[in-house]
Amino acid sequence: MTSLAILAGLFASAFIAATIFPAQSEAALIAAALGTAEPWGLLIAVASLGNVLGSLTNWLLGRWIVHYRDRPWFPASPAMLAKAEGWYARFGVWSLLASFLPVIGDPLTVVAGMLRVPLAIFLLLVTISKVGRYAAILWALA
Repeated sequence: MTSLAILAGLFASAFIAATIFPAQSEAALIAAALGTAEPWGLLIAVASLGNVLGSLTNWLLGRWIVHYRDRPWFPASPAMLAKAEGWYARFGVWSLLASFLPVIGDPLTVVAGMLRVPLAIFLLLVTISKVGRYAAILWALA
């Protein structure tokens, strides 16, 4: 497999893993690190870019879907929204540093969009979270 195909697969895996779809990008990162001669910094950059763009997709989804919060099909109850807003009031945008975590990380990015976290702050904190996770994985692999 060519390096370009490996990098494209890594990007796609990281993007999908950051959206609301269940996927894991860590295995793709490790496979790319072990199966190619590409510099690990490049692998971290590609995976992080895909993962941050996936989180940005969640943020945009949150910005859009919140307008339908009073509809019966809305995926979160008013009580759930109030709880999320309270959690953000307590921990603030710093909770986005946990966006790399499985299970809770993706919903955090959707809620950030719903609560209109400014895009620049969102991108900064999510990027720190995602780059840190991928760097830690490769550091542990070394």
